[in-house]
Amino acid sequence: MAKIIGREEEIRELNERYDSDHAELIVVYGRRRVGKTFIIRETFRNKMTFYHTGLSPYDEKRKIGKKEQLEHFYHSLLQYGMAESTCPKTWMQAFYMLEELLEEMGDGERQLVFIDELPWLDTPGSGFVTAFEAFWNGWASARDNMKCVVCGSATSWIMDNMIDQKGGLYDRQTSEVKLEPFTLNECERFFESRGIDLSRFDIAEAYMAVGGIPYYLDKFSKGLSLAQNIDRLMFNRNARLRNEFERLFGSLFVNPELYMKTVRLLATKHCGFTRDAISKGIDMKGGAGLTKMLRALEASNFIQKYRPFDAAHSETLYRLTDPFCRFWLRFVEGQTKKDEHFWQHSQNLPALNAWRGIAFEELCLMHLEQVKYALGVSGIVSTQSEWTLRGDSNHDGAQMDMIIERADRVVNLCEIKCCNDEFEIDKSYDLSLRHRINMLQGELQKTQNVHMTFITTFGVKKNKYSGIVQKEVTLDDLFR
Repeated sequence: MAKIIGREEEIRELNERYDSDHAELIVVYGRRRVGKTFIIRETFRNKMTFYHTGLSPYDEKRKIGKKEQLEHFYHSLLQYGMAESTCPKTWMQAFYMLEELLEEMGDGERQLVFIDELPWLDTPGSGFVTAFEAFWNGWASARDNMKCVVCGSATSWIMDNMIDQKGGLYDRQTSEVKLEPFTLNECERFFESRGIDLSRFDIAEAYMAVGGIPYYLDKFSKGLSLAQNIDRLMFNRNARLRNEFERLFGSLFVNPELYMKTVRLLATKHCGFTRDAISKGIDMKGGAGLTKMLRALEASNFIQKYRPFDAAHSETLYRLTDPFCRFWLRFVEGQTKKDEHFWQHSQNLPALNAWRGIAFEELCLMHLEQVKYALGVSGIVSTQSEWTLRGDSNHDGAQMDMIIERADRVVNLCEIKCCNDEFEIDKSYDLSLRHRINMLQGELQKTQNVHMTFITTFGVKKNKYSGIVQKEVTLDDLFR
């Protein structure tokens, strides 16, 4: 059995459902390339009664429709012991055949059916959803030994047809398992399992470039520097991920161009856009269609919805959070200079340092649990947001990377810095920090206290100005 990195809670849930004494319909979903199929295969190795995976409908060589999907399903039935007959012409017939096969194989023991990439089977006009409803509601759910695992990367389809479905599958799933990207800790363990020696600073930068996606991390090569690996993945003539952006969206969404257009828009502003601004930016009416699209992008971990500090006077914003998309759109798409060693040649350029600053902020936001643990506030109710106070004729504006407002009346005013060494606070920066503290204190209740907090790669250098810092969080803390 291959070594599974992390995923302890998900594996525990899958095993508990398998060991239960009643029928189980388990839905596993998450962003493409996050490792859904791998964890199911490895957890249920040698336990599968029937396994089928849909054909990608985005085959560049031919159009994949109902006929091809049914032929492929029929082939899977034959592989698992069904007597040769006539290929089904409808999904109703196909699931009747599956029922007959499972009844023939039944001996009272548990039966595990795994259908991978379920959304791909639902081609236009195929009647697949109705047939699957009939299979589960009319046959499988009445068998206490039946365990059915369905999986898919097309999160919008999973949400619409399985989790939030109001028809025949409403409230039928017995478990929902969403697989999230790796944390920094899991990335470190993953690289160690592959014998790849990278410092924590390099692992953090790798995360800032491709995120915690196992499929991408598995493309890194032993014996190469981080910069060499990124060049091989993104910038070489035959770079493995050079065309990944369009493939990614093409495999997830029915109308990928609109989703890519939205992501490209969000990539232009770090703090994000309001719903109305997105509607105007992509030239789409702000109705149910826009709601569905934004919800699908959020469920797939591409974007995040949030309200800035002082939400009473602020609209909800949507911002791009997927590291791979941010990196690809900034450095790969539209690159006019064909430099196969771009990342190695650009290490000290201002553009890369600017990117590192913003990407490290996103990295910290993705590891809020680790930040809170380092601050000792894991058990305290809190909310976090960005904070910007616009200046006027009476005072200068102020901006901080993150605010953590806690139920114990403390507000952590967080400054996030990505540096190659300890960060040093000088006199002018000390004055700037004190101005921000005073401005924020004016926005808070009199009972609340502001704690200046620094989240840095290697800590704050001790000098006569460093005393302003109440709490520190370092890169090592993010790896907990």
